[in-house]
Amino acid sequence: MFTGIIEELGRVTAIEQQPDALRLTIGCDKVLEDLGRGDSISCSGTCLTAIEIDDKGFTADVMLETIRRSSLDGVAVGDPINLERAMSAKTRFGGHIVQGHVDGVGEFVSREKSENWDWVKIRIPSELMKYVVHKGSITLDGISLTVNDIEGDVIALSLIPETLKVTTLGYKNPGDKINVEADVLAKHIERLMETR
Repeated sequence: MFTGIIEELGRVTAIEQQPDALRLTIGCDKVLEDLGRGDSISCSGTCLTAIEIDDKGFTADVMLETIRRSSLDGVAVGDPINLERAMSAKTRFGGHIVQGHVDGVGEFVSREKSENWDWVKIRIPSELMKYVVHKGSITLDGISLTVNDIEGDVIALSLIPETLKVTTLGYKNPGDKINVEADVLAKHIERLMETR
């Protein structure tokens, strides 16, 4: 379980292709402070398990299901990765409930720069739009964000300088892929309504 508050922007330092999986090595610093073997870590919105850790980063396996459902299928050495350790009982809950289970891959559409913030638009897979509400929460590349506007299957968000500086959204360009996780509460409500 995560909050969607990114702790660090890591970088992919190595990729080992396997027959039906990937093994990623991610260079980082801050998240290593108390990261242990077997711990969950959100990597741009995908919940991965740290299997090897040293003083420069960690390694995690990416299974076929995650590759198929996320933007990690196109990851390259040098790419930035949003990192967040799993929340603890004493963690401040600054974002919203984030599972690290990517529902689909969206597309970065546009960016309008302002003096103090950016107005960005993201195309969301149409089947996920039923979970998106104005001023509601959404997770993009593991980041807890608030939806400011909705136009068809495109959402708009205001990004403050801190978000632009410490997350992948500061680097995205039109056409880039972005991991989307819908609000889990909306999905549970939908399922409850279906079974009534």
